[in-house]
Amino acid sequence: MRMLQEFKQFAARGNLIDMGVGIVMGVSFGKITNSLVGDIIMPPLGLMLGRVNFADLFLALDGRHYPSLAAAKAAGAPILGIGAFINTLLDFLIVAFAMFLLVRTVNRFRTPPPANTKSCPHCASTIPLAATRCPQCTSVLTAPAGQAPAQA
Repeated sequence: MRMLQEFKQFAARGNLIDMGVGIVMGVSFGKITNSLVGDIIMPPLGLMLGRVNFADLFLALDGRHYPSLAAAKAAGAPILGIGAFINTLLDFLIVAFAMFLLVRTVNRFRTPPPANTKSCPHCASTIPLAATRCPQCTSVLTAPAGQAPAQA
């Protein structure tokens, strides 16, 4: 019974739910990038490169000529799927660039955590924010708001 309660607590955590939503969104985003690469980017690129259809671009390792990728697969020929690899590589680059832009945007909106140290104005050593005297040079520092200054 205790294990069931622990599992409920684990499943109800916000991080787990956020991760699940992220995975579902990532899978959907992957479908969009696959379509972007296969349906939008590759056709004009193939046209510019002499009417090359990247989806059918392959190299048969048995040395025979096959009219299409489907024919080579049907014959059971060992192949290198060069076109499929290029499509997958472009998918990856687009997803990686989109993730870079997303993380970059999110990081711009994050505020840095409050500092818990400061620099001594006399010797430039790092000291706690609440310090009223520098432990390195023993200089008296201005007191934080709400505190009385240290006595010399």
